[in-house]
Amino acid sequence: MNIQSLKPLFHMIMSKKGGNKMIGLLKKDNLLYKIGPDKHDKKDIKDILDQHDEIKFVSLAAVDLRGNSTDERIPVSIFYNDLENFLKNGVQTDGSSVELRNIATLNDAKVTILPDMDSDWLVDYNLLFNDENNDKLVGTLVIPSFLIHSGNKICSRSILKRATSNIKKYLINTINSSEKLKKEMGIKGSNLKDIDLTAATELEFWVKTPQERANEEALNTSQQLKEQYWKRAEGDIRTAIEYILLLMEKYGFNPEMAHKEAGGVPSKLKDTGEHSHVMEQLEIVWRFSDPLTNSDRLQFIKNIISDIFNYYGLEVTFSAKPVENVSGSGEHMHIGICGVLQNDERINLFNHEDFKENYLSSIGLSALAGILNNYEVVNPFITSTTDAFNRLKPGYEAPVCVVCSLGKSTNIPSRNRTVLLCLIKDFDCKMKTRFELRSPNPSTNIYLAFASVYQVMIDGMKFYLDKYSLDCILKDVSKTNTEKSDYFENNRQYRSENNIFEDFTEEERDVLFSRPPATVYENMEIFIRNNNKKIQILNSNNVFTDKIIDSYCCSTIYYWAMELKGRIIENYRELIRDMKKLHFEEDVSDLDRLNWSKISDLKRELMKDTIQNKSLFTKTVEAVDNKDYKKVSDLQLELTEKVNKLRGLYSSYKKNIL
Repeated sequence: MNIQSLKPLFHMIMSKKGGNKMIGLLKKDNLLYKIGPDKHDKKDIKDILDQHDEIKFVSLAAVDLRGNSTDERIPVSIFYNDLENFLKNGVQTDGSSVELRNIATLNDAKVTILPDMDSDWLVDYNLLFNDENNDKLVGTLVIPSFLIHSGNKICSRSILKRATSNIKKYLINTINSSEKLKKEMGIKGSNLKDIDLTAATELEFWVKTPQERANEEALNTSQQLKEQYWKRAEGDIRTAIEYILLLMEKYGFNPEMAHKEAGGVPSKLKDTGEHSHVMEQLEIVWRFSDPLTNSDRLQFIKNIISDIFNYYGLEVTFSAKPVENVSGSGEHMHIGICGVLQNDERINLFNHEDFKENYLSSIGLSALAGILNNYEVVNPFITSTTDAFNRLKPGYEAPVCVVCSLGKSTNIPSRNRTVLLCLIKDFDCKMKTRFELRSPNPSTNIYLAFASVYQVMIDGMKFYLDKYSLDCILKDVSKTNTEKSDYFENNRQYRSENNIFEDFTEEERDVLFSRPPATVYENMEIFIRNNNKKIQILNSNNVFTDKIIDSYCCSTIYYWAMELKGRIIENYRELIRDMKKLHFEEDVSDLDRLNWSKISDLKRELMKDTIQNKSLFTKTVEAVDNKDYKKVSDLQLELTEKVNKLRGLYSSYKKNIL
C-alpha cells in the first residue's frame, strides 16, 4: 500500500476526531497562551485583548482550603470595560461557593475573589467550540486569585505565598549572620540577596475507556510482570499524550517526560483500527519552578489532561487508588532551595562545600529533620481522604512509615523508593540536590502541602543551626529507636537504607517508625485535640492560623464522613449484591459449599439488619449521623477489613466453579 492510498483514511480519521481543530492549537499561529506579570497593567491588558478576540471570557481561579479551584465565565466585555475596578477589587461571592467552613458562615458569608497580579495568567481553550467569526477556539483567560474574608486572605494560595515569604526571610537573615554556615556552603566574601525555592511534582493518573470495569487480577498480574511500565504508548493514548506535551510547551510549562506507569493492561484493537478496553496508568513530569507557580500549573495541567483525553473519548481519573491490588497514583513533591548571591551566582543551599564527602549541608540536614519530626502536622494536608489512605499500603511503592533515606554512603547516591522522604543528588549537577516527598497523591492540596513543609523545615533549622554541628545533626537523623535525641522522639528511628516493605514486618515497622494513622480521623486527631505545640509551628508568623486549621479540619472530617456514608458504603452494597451464588448441585464440591457459607455469613454481617442486630453498614451510618467520629473511624477499619476478606473469598469461590 502506497502513501497516496493512505491519505483518504488519514483524513477520515482526522475528521472523525476533529483533529484539524486541535492542530490549530499547535500551529505557530496568533493564539495567546499566557500573560506574564510584566503585562498586567491596564494599558497592556487592553492592548492584548484587542489583539486576541479569541478570548471571550475571564475566570478568577482561587483555591479554597479543600483544594477546589473556582471557575466561572465572566464575559470579557465586562472585564474590559471595568478593568481597573476588576483588578483592584475583584468580584464578590458568598461562602456557599467555596469550602471555608466556620469562616464564611451563614451570617458572615461575604467572600471576595481578588486577582493575583504577580502570577502568570493562562488562556484555557475550549477544544469543542470554534468561534465562527475568526475560526479560532474560544478561550477563557484564567487569572489565579485569592479568597478574602473580613479583610484577610484565607485561601490555599495565600497560605503558600505567606509560607514562601516566611522561609525566604528566615534563610537570608540566618545565613547572612553566620560565617560558619557561609563557610560550610562555600560562600566567600558575599551575602545572600535572595532565595529561590524550587518545587516540582510528578503527576500520575489513570486513563480508561468509559464504563470500563477494572479486572483487578489482570491488572495485578500485568503489574507484577512489568508489562506496561515505560512501554510504548499506542493509538489514542499516544496521540493524546503527544498533544498534551506539545500544548504544555506552548504554555511555557517545560514538559520533561511522559510515560506509562506501573499499572495497566494492553488495549484491544477493533476492526475499525481504534483501540478499546483501554486501561493504563500514565505519568507526566515538567520542569521545576517556584512553589506557587508550580502549584498553579499543576491545577491547569490537570485540566489540559482531562480535556485532551476526553476529546478522544477516554476518561481520566486522578484518584489515588482507583483499582484495588494495583499501584495507586502518586504526586511526588520535589523540594529544593537555592540562594542568590550579590553577584547573581546561584548556589544550592542543601549542598556542603565538600559535596562528595557529606550528604547535605547543615541547612539541608536540619530542614530534613524538621519535616521528619513534625510530619504529623504535615500529613493531614497530604493524606486527607479515604482514597489517599487506600494508596498507602505495603507493596505498592507508596510510603507507609515516616522515615528517610540519605544513601548508602556520601559518595554513592541511592534512591530508596520505599521511604517517605529521600535525598536526590547528582554528582554531575550540584543544582539538582533536593528532597523527594513520596506521600502526596493527585488529590493532595499541593498548596497547603508545600506551605506546611516549609514551616516545619524552619522549625528544624531553628533548633539545630545555632547550637549543633553538622555531625551532630547527622547523628540525630540517623539515630536508632533506642538512642536519645534532644529534638526527635527517643523511641523512634527516622532513617533507613533498607527496603521498608520487605526487610521489616508490620510489627517491626510500628516499633521502629511508629504506627501510622489508618483513617482520615486518626490523621486529623492532632488538629482535633488542638493542644499540641507542633500546631504553633504551622501558625508561626501567621502563615496558618487557628481559624484556618479549624476550618480545614472540619471540612476534611465532614467530607470523609459524608463520602463514607453516601458513596463508599453504597458502593460496597452494590459489590455485595453482585456476589451471586454460582454453583449448581450437580457440580458442587464441599469446598464450594464451605466458601459460599463463609461468603453468605460475611455479607449478612456487613449489610443485613435483623430485629436483634444491626449490620456494620447501619452502625457506621448511624455513627456518622450522630457525629461520633471516633466510632466511625473504628467501624471503617472493621468494615474495610471484612469487605477485603469478602472480596478474597468470592474470588477463590469463583475460580473453583466449572
